[in-house]
Formats: sequence, C-alpha cells, structure tokens
Amino acid sequence: MIYSWLIALFQALLYVALAPLLIGWVRKVRARLQNRRGAPLLQPYADLRKLLIKEIRVPHTASPLFRLAPYIVFVATWLAAATVPLVALDLPIAQIADIIVLVGLLGLARFFLALAGMDVGTAFGGMGASREMLISALAEPAMLMAVFTLAMTAHSTSLVSVMSHHLADGFLLRPSYLFAFGALVLVALAECSRIPVDNPTTHLELTMVHEAMLLEYSGRHLALMEWASQIKLLLYGVLIANVFFPWGIGQDFGLLALGIGLVVVLLKLAVLGLALATAETTLAKMRLFRVPAFLNLALLLALLGLLSHVILEVGA
Repeated sequence: MIYSWLIALFQALLYVALAPLLIGWVRKVRARLQNRRGAPLLQPYADLRKLLIKEIRVPHTASPLFRLAPYIVFVATWLAAATVPLVALDLPIAQIADIIVLVGLLGLARFFLALAGMDVGTAFGGMGASREMLISALAEPAMLMAVFTLAMTAHSTSLVSVMSHHLADGFLLRPSYLFAFGALVLVALAECSRIPVDNPTTHLELTMVHEAMLLEYSGRHLALMEWASQIKLLLYGVLIANVFFPWGIGQDFGLLALGIGLVVVLLKLAVLGLALATAETTLAKMRLFRVPAFLNLALLLALLGLLSHVILEVGA
C-alpha cells in the first residue's frame, strides 16, 4: 500500500519535472523548422530558476487575492494533472481520476487566474480575463463531450477505466474516437493558449490572452503561473496520448513496467510536441473573433463523435 502511494507521488512529481522539458522540446523543434538554432532544450528550467530567485514586486492596488492566486492556480493545475495516469494504472488516486474532477480542478485554476488578472484593475488584465472566460466557456463543453464519448464506451467516467477498457479491446478504429480525438486536439490548443488561438510568446497588446493576465506578476509569483501553464500543456498531452493510445502504460507496479511506461509516454509526448511545433510553424494566429468558430468546430466534432457512438455501437 505504501509502495503504491510512493508510485502515485512519483507520478505527480513527474508532471512538475517534465512540464518545462516539453516546452523546451516544442521550442527547439520549432526553431529548427524555422532554420534557427534556438534556445537549449533545458532553457525553461533556467527561466523558472531565474524567476524563483528574483524579488517579488506587487502593485499597490493589489489585494491579498493577487498574492494568493499563483499558489492556488499552481496547486489546482498540479492536482488536475495528477489525476491523469502517466506511467501506471490502478494507483491509489484512481478513485479520484475522474473526468468531472479533472474539469473541475482546471475550472478552479482558471477562475483564480481570471480573478488575479482583474484584481489590479489594469486594462490589459481585464481584457485578458474576459477573453480567457470566453474561450473557456466554449472549450469546456467540447472537452466534456469529447471525453464522454470515450466514457460511454467504457461505461465509466474514470480515466483509469477508460484506458483499461481500451487496452482490453485492443486497437479498434472507431469513427467516434476519430471525432473525439479531433475535438480534444482543438480544445487543447485553445485551453493551452497555443497557435492558432493564442501566441504564448507575444506581448502585443491587442492579441494577448493568457499573457495579458500575467503582466503585473514578477518573481516567484510569475514562475508559479508559468509553471502551471506548462503543466497544463503536459496534462493535455498526456490525456491525448494515454487515453486514445494507452498502449505501453504500466498495468502493475514492477520496475520494468514503470520504466517501459515512462519511456513510451516520453516517446508519445515527443511525437505530440513535434506535431505541435509543426502546426505552430505552418499556421498563423487567427483573429479573436474567429476563435468562437474554431471552438464551435471542436464542439461539432465532439457531437458527431457522440452521435457516431450512439448510432453505430449502442444502436447495433
């Protein structure tokens, strides 16, 4: 029992440790695709270290919420990531590894992020918070419907049950899975503030979404916010990799199974990072008023996936 809890803790710590590495991999691949050398692969770790040791500067108009929000956002995002199996199934956290819990924790982090953006009273913070709420209001229904399509197949909203069901069934090319996969990819791009919905490297006033809420942060507070954003990207990457392609994840607590599960998930994330870097190199950021149409497409794909499951599998 203690050993299984240690594995669960190790898996949760892996999310914190690997999140900057995924960002560094995406940036490195994107730089290579653009014929640039790019920053070192481990540069995100150096950036976080630099921010963690810097002095914190707080605006005089900020309330205690402004200081508390980075810790809440980081912990909520980390807990949400810990509910998604990374290297092994049937851990003690399997009982809370539920789709509803995952969405609720991400919603909690987003709520305090938006409050922190509006707390200081600057125009940019309020603008970014309003845009973030617009995007989340359209993205969450699509995400829930996409994952519920998989949950209906496994007859459970538990992520562990969904993955175990897919492993037992083997590789089956279902139309509902294809639609749900497309919807979840579009939602991940929007929720993680990636191109074409948002550009995480821009500081142009009229195009910022996520960065606009962080302009007043500095030092350790900014590091926690940036780290939480990186964990969120890793969370969606693992969700896509292990829910749709669960093969390789450890089904016991043996060192060999855990080692294979870690290597396999790293390979999956490397492929997803390569695809993300390629998409961000070839696509341009869309205008803000086109984002609802983008997320409506995700909702349509998720709905088609749900209907496909009902018609082709339940109806049969």
